[in-house]
Amino acid sequence: MSHPNLPPTPSAPAAATPPLVIAGHGTRVAAGAAAAEELVARVRELLPDVQVEAGFVELTEPTIDAALAPLLARAGRAVVVPLMIGSGGHVRDDIPEAIAAAQATQPDAAVAHTRHLGSPKALLAAVRQRIDAARGDWAAADTDVILVGRGCSIAETNADHVRLIRLLFEAGGYRQVAAAFIQVARPSLPEALAQAAAAGSRRIVVMPHFLFTGRLDQWTQQQTAEFVAAHPEVEVRVAGVIGACTELAEVVVQRYREGVLKLRAEAGSSAYLSGLLLAGRRVVAVGGGCVNRRRVPKLLAAGAEVTVVAPELHPALATLAEAGKIGWRERTFLDSDLDGAWYVLAATDDPETNAQVAAAAEARHTFCVRADRADQGSAWTPATATIDGLSVAVLAGGDPRRSRTVRDQLVALWGEASSEVSGS
Repeated sequence: MSHPNLPPTPSAPAAATPPLVIAGHGTRVAAGAAAAEELVARVRELLPDVQVEAGFVELTEPTIDAALAPLLARAGRAVVVPLMIGSGGHVRDDIPEAIAAAQATQPDAAVAHTRHLGSPKALLAAVRQRIDAARGDWAAADTDVILVGRGCSIAETNADHVRLIRLLFEAGGYRQVAAAFIQVARPSLPEALAQAAAAGSRRIVVMPHFLFTGRLDQWTQQQTAEFVAAHPEVEVRVAGVIGACTELAEVVVQRYREGVLKLRAEAGSSAYLSGLLLAGRRVVAVGGGCVNRRRVPKLLAAGAEVTVVAPELHPALATLAEAGKIGWRERTFLDSDLDGAWYVLAATDDPETNAQVAAAAEARHTFCVRADRADQGSAWTPATATIDGLSVAVLAGGDPRRSRTVRDQLVALWGEASSEVSGS
């Protein structure tokens, strides 16, 4: 099935912005294909400066390599985000093979293949919304939920699905939550429904844990209807699939940004490494949450005079403020908060506020670390450690996860080397 209603990105973005290919499964079901188109449109709205295209593993055109190859020819690099909840064979085999096929046409091009979607908080929230909409007037405590996954031959992928039932159980307050699979793995949906009924369940919501409607969703509907016909004493409602919602689009965007950082890290950091001597100098940390809770003590240890701007503070920061070790402006951010600052941290949970902080810092020629968008700040925070009096700092192109991993490996290697020396 092709996408005649899915036009290319209206205008070519700047070459500095890597294009994005959203790698989906594909379907012959028109409603599912339309939902994929809608999702691509939502992502384009969230990434107006990025060329966003879709490619599919099967059943729908264009294929992933056909979508990717011309982008690599134009831009020389791209990010591929698997539009998959689980890490099955498509993520492990089919998508990498398609990427390799596209790269064969452009051997010097770089591609960042990001991790699959998984089940971050945003998608779990969307799943709960679908479940709660389906149960309607049923009390959560009286409702059993069966979470239906795709199922595959990879045990780790099936285990990831089973893990979700505990998260949903604790977050949703349901009577119980069970896992089922629509194919390959067990328990099957009919088995899970029979087990729930045998355990006394009388109100069940079946949640098809799929992105869009398609063959798997149709099988879920069919198998549920067959069970209800044979068990009229049990009420069963089928929830909607996740769909092309804002939460899904935002997760795709987050994966894209991870891919951009990966490309930057593989190309080599463009940052100039330098040790900042902040003793007696003013530093402003905007945001009172967990990020600044970790970073402010390190700034204090460096002798900085820290002011935190936030309506509320993490308890650890509140303790520092009460002790007079940091200043606290108990309100939202104003550009004038940066007057006289040598260094700024933008670490609120509001992207617009962080953007405002970064812009105000740029106007003052003040270096700013932006916690939510490393690529939109003027400085990056390295992963640091002190080993035998040596300061170690690692930057991985703005990718904090990779920076921490490399730092930990260096610390471990240094520890092993020190042990060998002391033992010799």
